[in-house]
Amino acid sequence: MNLALDRGLSLLELLARHPDGLPLALMAEELDIPLSACHRLLTDLQLRGYVRQKRKQGDYQLTTKVVSLGLGYLSHAGIVDIAEPLLERLAQKSGELVRLSIVDDERLTWVAKAQGTRQGLRYDPDMGMDARLSCTASGHAWLLTLSDERALALVAHQGFGTPKEYGPKAPTTIKALLGYLHAARVRGYAVIDEVFAPGMSAIAVPVMRRQEAIGVISIAGPRQRLTAERMQTLAPAMLDAAAELGPMSNASALFGRPPLGKG
Repeated sequence: MNLALDRGLSLLELLARHPDGLPLALMAEELDIPLSACHRLLTDLQLRGYVRQKRKQGDYQLTTKVVSLGLGYLSHAGIVDIAEPLLERLAQKSGELVRLSIVDDERLTWVAKAQGTRQGLRYDPDMGMDARLSCTASGHAWLLTLSDERALALVAHQGFGTPKEYGPKAPTTIKALLGYLHAARVRGYAVIDEVFAPGMSAIAVPVMRRQEAIGVISIAGPRQRLTAERMQTLAPAMLDAAAELGPMSNASALFGRPPLGKG
């Protein structure tokens, strides 16, 4: 890859993890880019409208232009429009956060959500983030559809999450992860408890098309409400929603893939 392009994309990815912005010197140090080269790249990104400075000679932060690109793609692909009623239905039934993620090569990205009407604590991570495959229910739901070898290769590429970064039960070894995946394959869906975050649980089911996972539907919430028994009760409705959503992609540009009979 062209060096300037690689560095520019690295800057965008770094800023995406720090919505409040970062100073030039810190970004240059973090990405091992010479200060002058880092400044030139940020100036170019600023001219194109992807980056702005919070004040003159202040921290740099992303603009909404990057977000608008992703939302524009999703709008044309029809993902949100088609999935919305299914997600809303599950949100009303569960009272918790329901999310849709899509498989994109080696990544699983959250792209849509519906929030239940419960009062009190709400679990609401930002859309557009890639799921950590080793310690999210969404990640496990995708991995359960793959061979152990392929699943482990994807996790190795992304890296294991650690209990310090995620939940106290986050798997940090191949053996522990395979234990989760083998149990999920038996059930047909993934379940986690204090794996992605302390005090939180989640359930996720893969969305299949042509015997391949193209996305994942998940429900997450506080473990006091989203108990093992509650998740088991919700599983049939989630499996039904995934079974309904998968065939819809045959007649649309859903998930950015060609419809049946057209490529």
